[in-house]
Amino acid sequence: MIDADQTRRAQSRHKRLRYRLVVHHLPLLFVSATSIAILYDTRTYTDVLSRASFATAYPALALLTATLLIGPLNILRGKRNPISSDLRRDIGIWAGIVGILHTAVGQNVHLRGRPWLYYVYEKRSEHILPIRHDLFGFANYTGAVGVLLLIALLATSNDYALRALGTPRWKQLQRWNYAVLALTATHALAYQATEKQSFPFVVTVVICIALTAALQTAGVVKRRALRSSN
Repeated sequence: MIDADQTRRAQSRHKRLRYRLVVHHLPLLFVSATSIAILYDTRTYTDVLSRASFATAYPALALLTATLLIGPLNILRGKRNPISSDLRRDIGIWAGIVGILHTAVGQNVHLRGRPWLYYVYEKRSEHILPIRHDLFGFANYTGAVGVLLLIALLATSNDYALRALGTPRWKQLQRWNYAVLALTATHALAYQATEKQSFPFVVTVVICIALTAALQTAGVVKRRALRSSN
């Protein structure tokens, strides 16, 4: 009986994995790769790194935004909101992949071969505090902290981490996704100013922030209304 139960659980896991691969990961791979390719091809930058950094930035932000829209949309539609959703988790995995890729490329765009100057001033003797505290430094520090949190979330976006940490601790860790979006959005807005990006891309960042804030607020309001009516 034990062997039969183990076999059924293994078959269920394999079926679920195949479903996620076909229905979630392959479409997410296609959407991510296509959007990156389009943004890369339409940039007028002369070098590969600048184009790759730009092309990965906005898909990463969009994917991260999507992970925070699924929960409130379920609540607003009157659907069950599970502790761990495969769709939300898989979108988060791709947000992590594209976000880490963007960070790796971005460290080599502005100061080729000297990534530490993203965080400290080159002429340290001219500054009482050598840590960069200008807008460029602010943008880089918020991005760096955001991607470190993103790596932690990516590393724990699996069933093993959920079982090992337990539901309350795992859920508490995953809530850092809100901080990741706040840091990423701040990083993006700061770079809009330093690089003087065109209006459509500024609007894209603002829409991601506003849409997330609006739906999260609406979800909280409806959840409280449901609780008070019960």
